[in-house]
Amino acid sequence: MRNFYAIFFLAFILVSCRKDTLPKPAPYLKLQYPEATYKKIESSGPFTFEISNLAKINFKNKYWARIEYPQLKATIHLTYRPVNNDLEQILKEVEKLTFEHTIKADAINAIPYENLKKRVFAKLYNIEGSVATNIQFRATDSVKHVLSGALYFYVRPNYDSIVPAIKYVEKDIIHLIETLEWKE
Repeated sequence: MRNFYAIFFLAFILVSCRKDTLPKPAPYLKLQYPEATYKKIESSGPFTFEISNLAKINFKNKYWARIEYPQLKATIHLTYRPVNNDLEQILKEVEKLTFEHTIKADAINAIPYENLKKRVFAKLYNIEGSVATNIQFRATDSVKHVLSGALYFYVRPNYDSIVPAIKYVEKDIIHLIETLEWKE
């Protein structure tokens, strides 16, 4: 019986001397989105652009539109404003809406865009943090037209969770700006 306990004790020591067991890290979803293809949109307003085939666009009138991403629970709200010698005022209003997020934003990064041939001058604002809208933009020809937009998700704003979706839609917004053309 004594040998039994000695063998049991020796086996216990050998088994327990293995490498320490570590807890598994919390798993995260690896979100993969399909490659975007684009279609040209002819609006009733004085502009055209391209949007992703995964998005649906609804025009309220020639001044308002919604580009919806049902799978992402996201919408880009577009607003067109004609310029009547008030370009500076319009651009200040758009920037004011963007910088109202400074209270909750971790950072606001502005990315300029310029296409002299098409007369498109734009600025995309990437707003980091748990805010209501993480991307806003505005585009103008600096004479007659201003098109602005804001991306909204219909989920609680938890920045870390929605970053992959933000980056996915950001590519589509950049494509929209790059393909924007003003009708004369």
